[in-house]
Amino acid sequence: MSSHDRGSQTAELAADKAGLERELYLRAWVEYDGTDFFGFQRQATHRTVQGELERALEAVTQQKVRVIGAGRTDAGVHAAGQVVAFRVRWHHPISALERAWNALLPEDIAVWGVEPAPKGFHPRFSARSRYYRYTIWNGPRRSPLHRRYAWVLPGPLDDEAMQEATRILVGEHDFAAFGRPPRGENTVRRILRATWTREGHTLRFDIEGNAFLKHMVRNMVGTLVCVGRGEKPPEWVAEVLESRDRSQCAPPAPACGLCLMGIVY
Repeated sequence: MSSHDRGSQTAELAADKAGLERELYLRAWVEYDGTDFFGFQRQATHRTVQGELERALEAVTQQKVRVIGAGRTDAGVHAAGQVVAFRVRWHHPISALERAWNALLPEDIAVWGVEPAPKGFHPRFSARSRYYRYTIWNGPRRSPLHRRYAWVLPGPLDDEAMQEATRILVGEHDFAAFGRPPRGENTVRRILRATWTREGHTLRFDIEGNAFLKHMVRNMVGTLVCVGRGEKPPEWVAEVLESRDRSQCAPPAPACGLCLMGIVY
């Protein structure tokens, strides 16, 4: 082999090695049915969304990969638009990574839209707002077919009273009465929009805010349902809000009705 050929081969091997060692910073959108998970965040002894994502990525890449999520959904909560980011060494097309990752994930999780993350991107800290939807099945009787994805709640509800009470929650407030912060002590959040819509027996609560306290949406829904049932007047919600006392609001709505719909960047 000539010195020129040996030099070319060495250059090719170096290029291959560099490619294999190239670290990519990627983001992806994740959809999951949260029924059988103990939330998003990895736990040592329970099945979680983060744990399953990382397990499948390790099987694909033969690397320990840490996945960071935009929101730590609670046990039983679903997601249609969770966003995650991770660093990985990968020498093939990103589309191949997405296909292989999905092939090894369980049926209740799917990833889509895997792409290079923008410089400086963080799925949680870069988010401008988060959008959740809570679904209530408000038919004349209980519905087993809706129980995984909605709060099955027979009996009359006053939609207009619930909407009137909801308007009290829009804007920037101290929401200490509706939840606790995931870290620190700041309980001030800004709700950009919140509204109820009904289609037949399906009642949906859509809410978008810059951030949320732990259990905040479910506590809000439970409180607003008290108004809808006629147990409390709409103005009672203002009293609860102003109290900053968690014991003043109603018990939380079931986790099964809540879904993280998307993150706005």
